[in-house]
Amino acid sequence: MASAKFQSNLMKLQDNLLNFAYMLTSNRDDAYDLLQDTTLKALDNEDKYAENTNFKGWVFTIMRNIFINNYRRGVRSATMIDTTDNLYHLNLSQDSGIESPEGSYGATEITAAINEFAEGYRIPFSMHVAGYKYNEIADHMGLPVGTIKSRIFFARKKLQERFADYR
Repeated sequence: MASAKFQSNLMKLQDNLLNFAYMLTSNRDDAYDLLQDTTLKALDNEDKYAENTNFKGWVFTIMRNIFINNYRRGVRSATMIDTTDNLYHLNLSQDSGIESPEGSYGATEITAAINEFAEGYRIPFSMHVAGYKYNEIADHMGLPVGTIKSRIFFARKKLQERFADYR
């Protein structure tokens, strides 16, 4: 394609390319940057365009590939790689959300609270925590599944009320 005709066809596509770039980036400034990068890359690679191929498809493919490459580059640069000798950054303690050991209840305190429940609430709740499914608990206790679900819900609610001041 002659250079003038190539540039003319490229300029005719600018509005369509901008819409496509905006769809990809969802940001006006990033869309303009992507449009500029695509236009420059298409102009730089004019000699690689085959005369009998879809020009619009060729240019849109360039834009899509630039967007994908930029996205992957951004993901790679955001990934933190710990290169310290003793993996210092990986071994840092993670924030558990609990400021101190006094800020949480121990398993014995929670178990004691569960054991204070009436048997009709304690057994289904304990089985649910142990991993049994609702229908298995219902079969074991000889009760409807809806009753089991409501008892587990009320037991959970009682625990939340009891330990509410420690959130």
